[in-house]
Amino acid sequence: MTVGTRSVGGAAGSGGAHRPAGRFASLAGGLEHPWVRFALRRSGRLLVSLWVLVTASFLMIHLIPGDPVRSALGPTAPAELVAARRAQLGLDDPLFAQYLRFFKGLFTGDLGVSLTSSLPVTDVVAQRLPPTLVLAVLAFGVALLLSVPIGLLMGILTRGGRARRAELGFSGTSVVLGSIPEFLLGVGLVWIFGVSLGLLPVAGRSTPASYVLPVLSLSIGPAAALARIMRVDMVAILQADYIRTARAKRLPASRVYLRHALPNALTATITLGGLLLSSLVAGTVLVENVFAWPGLGSTIVSSILQKDYPLVQGIVLVYGVGVLVVNTAVDVALALLDPRSAIREG
Repeated sequence: MTVGTRSVGGAAGSGGAHRPAGRFASLAGGLEHPWVRFALRRSGRLLVSLWVLVTASFLMIHLIPGDPVRSALGPTAPAELVAARRAQLGLDDPLFAQYLRFFKGLFTGDLGVSLTSSLPVTDVVAQRLPPTLVLAVLAFGVALLLSVPIGLLMGILTRGGRARRAELGFSGTSVVLGSIPEFLLGVGLVWIFGVSLGLLPVAGRSTPASYVLPVLSLSIGPAAALARIMRVDMVAILQADYIRTARAKRLPASRVYLRHALPNALTATITLGGLLLSSLVAGTVLVENVFAWPGLGSTIVSSILQKDYPLVQGIVLVYGVGVLVVNTAVDVALALLDPRSAIREG
């Protein structure tokens, strides 16, 4: 009886000892899952990139020679007023103390105070960010709506070396359109549709028609580049074995092109599209100034001219975060479209 009791107790004790180990083993096994490792790695990259961005934007402003308070108040401002303003903004504190205060303020939405308007930077950004986002998103949507069907159609028409003249014309046109800078394209559109023809407004965002020229200025170049990439991918995919198999099964052409070929061709297009979306966000700086668009782009230019460093710092940070978020979203979209990429990286 004693031996049996020890045996049962020992088994119970052994089972109790193995339960935590089993949980740890299950947790470790979960962390080894390719999707979990993919998410952890992307999150780690994003956090490190955000820290580098915050530090770089802080140092970029504080290491620029000159006194921003003196620049904002003017050369004739009394020295006492300049000193009081510097003390009020905490610019007399050590650089590391200013960095810690700036870093802590990010978690509470405090990006400092504009030197020219005396308004919180977050309020200025909140007012100017929506027009910039609307402009960039509309331009990206137009670029996709133009590039995907055009690239798909040209890939089908020029597959296997067919329609050589159409291929040369399309390639030449797309290269030319993709190489024109946004601001130069915007000036040309203003001259044609605004000054010469008088069809569209050339400044502000008061009416829906005022969106046409800025959106076209931002979207034509990316659309041309995406369409060219889409055509090349479609030509290569339409020669793949699984496309030949689908045709041998006498599937409808629409199903072969849209269900079998298009999803595979979109992988490279989305990758490049994510990079182009980042450039679209940066391109709004120039385009907004061409069309007097009341967004972050025009605000940052005026802030640089006025040496409003806190506002410049806040806007640069917003632009940088937008680019990082877009790149992360592209990585996630590619992993969802092609799960093998996440598994390979895992």
